Order: sequence, then C-alpha cells, then structure tokens
Amino acid sequence: MKKLLLSTVLVVALGLTFTSCRDTEKKADDMGDTIETTADDVADKTEGALEKAGKAIDNAANEVKEAGKAIDSAATEVVGDDN
Repeated sequence: MKKLLLSTVLVVALGLTFTSCRDTEKKADDMGDTIETTADDVADKTEGALEKAGKAIDNAANEVKEAGKAIDSAATEVVGDDN
C-alpha cells in the first residue's frame, strides 16, 4: 500500500511538472509575440515624428541664418549713417 501511494504521488508530481513546463513555454511564446507587436507599433508611430523633427530643425536653422543676415544689414546701415 505504501509503494502504491508513493508511486501515485510520483506520477502526479511528474504530470504537474510537465504540464507546468508546457504552460510556461506557451506563455513565453505569447509574451514574445506581444513584445514584437508592441515594438512594431512603436516604430510605426515614431517614424513620422523623427522626420518632422528633422524638418523643424532645418527650418529653425534657416530662420536663424535669415535673422543673422538681417542683423548684419541693420548694423551696416547704422555704421554707414554715422560715417
């Protein structure tokens, strides 16, 4: 009777171990798919934002150059009037 009880406990323990491993693998696969999907979504949403930021930087640089030219022109006029 003792051997029967111990064997049953061993079989149940092994059964739970294998079931647990399969569930863990499946959950790991599901989590990997979720991470991959999320990464793709983030990449899609930020793709246009980076291009817009680059264009905004270019526009700001051009405006600074134009402002510098305007300052130079104004300074030249002021210096030219005093002479």
